[in-house]
Amino acid sequence: MLHRMVEDLMTTAVVSVRRDTDFKHIAQHLAEHDITAVPVVDDQGRPVGVVSEADLLRKQESQVDPGGHLTTAHLLPTESAKARALTAEGLMTSPAVTARPQWSVVEAARAMARHHVKRLPVVDDAGFLVGLVSRGDLVHVFLRRDLTIREEITTDVLTRTLGLDPGAVTAQVTDGRVTLSGTVPQESLIPIAVRLSESVDGVVDVTNHLRAEPDTTADAPRR
Repeated sequence: MLHRMVEDLMTTAVVSVRRDTDFKHIAQHLAEHDITAVPVVDDQGRPVGVVSEADLLRKQESQVDPGGHLTTAHLLPTESAKARALTAEGLMTSPAVTARPQWSVVEAARAMARHHVKRLPVVDDAGFLVGLVSRGDLVHVFLRRDLTIREEITTDVLTRTLGLDPGAVTAQVTDGRVTLSGTVPQESLIPIAVRLSESVDGVVDVTNHLRAEPDTTADAPRR
């Protein structure tokens, strides 16, 4: 099976800033490029952090409500420091959590969840910035056509990997939902077929209607 890698989904024309980029220019970059965050890179082009809209809004959070309706926000020390910062050096969340081009969608998604981030700078073997992958990019795998998903499950999973008779097992796909039907030679193949089908890019859910062929050996006469 050919799984989509981060390099297949990432944005390569990445907008980045340096440590000394000032607050105003960071905000301009976000607005002009219609993005929600920018990687901060060192002089060699290696990411050292990320500045997001949330980091910039710390300054607004720390200010007194002009209408006098709200009390001053209670910020943690790190948040207060960001509220006072004037350059990317002080605004960024650091160190940068990065991904590699060869990562699978699963690896990237788990890294985002583990670190509570919405995007990952992508670096090469030398640590240089080569792209950016976001949650939205990962969601694109679910836009694969049902026909493409069905062909991959039928050809790669059921026939090539498991060696099943394509006339005995079928896969129907509707809106990414897969239904497996038919008979397999052994009971033990059923959970394997389900698990491999679930791992195909774009699959939302798998319903199992597979059954095993009757075991005739138990009825064979003894000698």
